[in-house]
Amino acid sequence: MLIRPFGFQIALVFLQKTPVGNAFLQFLQKLLALKRINTNFFMTQLIECVPNFSEGIDLNVIKQITNEVERVEGVKLLNVDPGKATNRTVVTFVGTPDAVVEAAFLAIKKAGELIDMSKHKGEHPRMGATDVCPFIPIANITMEETAGYARQLAEKVGTELDLPVYCYEAAQPDKKRSNLSVIRNGEYEGFFKKIKEPSWKPDFGPSEMDAKRGATVIGARDFLVAYNINLNTTSTRRANSVAFDVREAGRVMREGNTLTGKIILNEDGSPKSIPGKLKSVKAIGWYIEEYGVCQISMNLTNISITPVHIAFDEVCKSAESRGLRVTGSELVGLIPIQSLLDAGKYFLRKQQRSTGVSEAELIKIAVKSLGLDELAPFKPEERIIEYLLAAEKSAPLIKMNLKAFANETASESPAPGGGSISAYVGALGVSLATMVANLSSHKKGWDDRWEEFSAWAEKGQGLKDELLKLVDEDTHAFNQIMTAFALPKSNEEEKQFRSEEIQRATKFAIEVPFKVMELCYESILVAKSMAQLGNPNSVSDAGVGALCARAAVMGAFMNVRINASGLTDKAFVNDILAKGRTIEEKTKQIEEEVVKLVNSKIGS
Repeated sequence: MLIRPFGFQIALVFLQKTPVGNAFLQFLQKLLALKRINTNFFMTQLIECVPNFSEGIDLNVIKQITNEVERVEGVKLLNVDPGKATNRTVVTFVGTPDAVVEAAFLAIKKAGELIDMSKHKGEHPRMGATDVCPFIPIANITMEETAGYARQLAEKVGTELDLPVYCYEAAQPDKKRSNLSVIRNGEYEGFFKKIKEPSWKPDFGPSEMDAKRGATVIGARDFLVAYNINLNTTSTRRANSVAFDVREAGRVMREGNTLTGKIILNEDGSPKSIPGKLKSVKAIGWYIEEYGVCQISMNLTNISITPVHIAFDEVCKSAESRGLRVTGSELVGLIPIQSLLDAGKYFLRKQQRSTGVSEAELIKIAVKSLGLDELAPFKPEERIIEYLLAAEKSAPLIKMNLKAFANETASESPAPGGGSISAYVGALGVSLATMVANLSSHKKGWDDRWEEFSAWAEKGQGLKDELLKLVDEDTHAFNQIMTAFALPKSNEEEKQFRSEEIQRATKFAIEVPFKVMELCYESILVAKSMAQLGNPNSVSDAGVGALCARAAVMGAFMNVRINASGLTDKAFVNDILAKGRTIEEKTKQIEEEVVKLVNSKIGS
């Protein structure tokens, strides 16, 4: 079992920090120039691709394949990991979906030209020059969408390269043939016969095994998280007992003694097994001399089915039942941010504490609860994939301290302007309402209401995070207008393009502050509820939150109106102005109600 997956060799790249970090920033700049992403990088759809090529010895061949990846705009090559013993190279790259499809296609094509499978020898199971090519959703894209891109690539490879292609995991609708090991069973040598079987007709391409290129498997899967849990024992046998308790495959069924008894067989002669507790988990116990303890080394193959925190808790239960203790854990490679956010919320709920806290606090809770820092310091900026892939300058305003932000606003630069300030005032307002919710959740004597206020706090945190993104997005919208006005206009074609770009940028500059209005209207509802229901000692904070929300709505609407004056699409203008007026009036009305309520509770 491969415990430390190649897909996360990406971590090694970013740990080198300087040259690779600079290269990745250059990649982001290229995407910006191509208008494939905007400065709000977290809104960009990103897919990771980890193709495995059946060549691990000839570095020249490997370089020619990776050159194909690097020549595609919108893709960044992250890691190349050749293995001599396996005669196999795992390549990792990331990019926007269409760019990843193109890069993967070119690499598969080149591998087929350079690798002769009839002469290939290696320890790792394989069936083609490009053995397997998984797509993995990284940011702002669903598994369903990712699977669609994988099938798009599979069809392109099968049709244009005349190569047999099998789809697997999420890209394979027939679940009887979605498992990679089942598909690849028989390997290259056995596929000349297997491919002729009706049940093993390729999803795309010919039903003839290509003697030189073989066949390939393309699919979409979740992150495969490599995760080790530390035990207070040096006994590998006891560690394996825990591993067998939790892993999906469980343990072999025996008569009498569970270790030495006769194996019980099924009718077909295969060993019967007792399933483990956790689906989509592979696990084994081993002793790590470096640490002087045993670990349960796990592959979490689908973290949406068995997330990290559930795996950790089940190991804790099994270990305790066997007289062992879990002392901490270790993440191998990278992890999606949502895994740690979910873990943080899980452990807070077990404490009956509010989950409506910041992203940084949730990560801190997760790290401490899982003991991820037992063996070495856990640095989120180096271990969370979204943090590694984010452009360092993608949100310059909200990364400023308060003084620097005020100074930037007061400077002669026209941005940040009223739109960004409105978004930030709105973020501060809902932050106050969220604070009241959290204080109420933890108020002595209100223990039975912690979930009620936790839900309000979580909603407030979400609104705050969205508004903070819009602080920079509004300034980006203004910059787009300035860029459009600076376009050349020396001939009719340039004038037409310039005019279209001005209109496109203007519409975007209307939509951003309008989104601020919508979010701040939701925010004032949170403030109102906290003024009505929350800790009475914090009612003034809820009131100030409502005042901020009102100011933000009115300020954002001013920006909507002034930008709308330059848009020629009058139907759009009339519609959004009508909606804006409704939001403004409703917000003013609620603000008056909140102020009246707060004043009545405060008294003279």
